[in-house]
Amino acid sequence: MRIENHPILEFNRGKEVKFYFNGNEMVGYESDTIASALHAAEVRVLGESIFKHRPRGFYCAIGNCASCIMVVNGEPNVRTCVTYAEEGMVVETQKGKGEIL
Repeated sequence: MRIENHPILEFNRGKEVKFYFNGNEMVGYESDTIASALHAAEVRVLGESIFKHRPRGFYCAIGNCASCIMVVNGEPNVRTCVTYAEEGMVVETQKGKGEIL
């Protein structure tokens, strides 16, 4: 799910980074946000809505909505679409207003 070749854009991905998502090792690049790295790894559900518990995924990609909020290194409510993936970070699905799923 990653664009490898584009007729106009060039990609400088940087070095590979490994991080953990719900206990599973994931691989991304220095230039990836957490949400884009998860999307490239075919993870489509990033969380759930607070009241109706419906699945939420990668939506706005600019930090305006709350569809991608997750717990990152123990900190809840991190907008993963604007937070870069880093080596060794721990990312967990968030339930409600900050509980870990």
